[in-house]
Amino acid sequence: MNIVSICKNKRTNKLLAQLTQVWENSVKATHLFLSESEIENIKQYVPQAIKEVHSLMIVKNRSGIPIAFMGVENNRLEMLFVGAQERKKGIGTELIQYGIEKLSVNNLTVNEQNPEARKFYESRGFQVYKRTQTDEQGNPYPLLYMKL
Repeated sequence: MNIVSICKNKRTNKLLAQLTQVWENSVKATHLFLSESEIENIKQYVPQAIKEVHSLMIVKNRSGIPIAFMGVENNRLEMLFVGAQERKKGIGTELIQYGIEKLSVNNLTVNEQNPEARKFYESRGFQVYKRTQTDEQGNPYPLLYMKL
């Protein structure tokens, strides 16, 4: 598996659209607490978040199409999404290991209503140290703050 760093000036509209598709595909498979309209609402902010995150790492398939990505800012994992068809193949594990080893990732936030993600991060050494009743936008989705 090849993890590639994408600098800000290489984050083309085409790449942002491809990664937004990965995001949507992943969210629909893992964030079952979100309605279709909530996903569509959040989706409009995703390209800008991907474009602006400090470190963006992507994984492509053999055809050169992105299948997973991770964004890191100030030692914090801001985003990690793996396309639904690519889940359970070790891609997320490789990305988070890369983040820990190369980008000094030591904290992250996960939706409490996504217990699979919590277990994934706990199995990599992260522990919950704080919980909020709402997400950063004030929506009723509790967040778990985790650190190594």
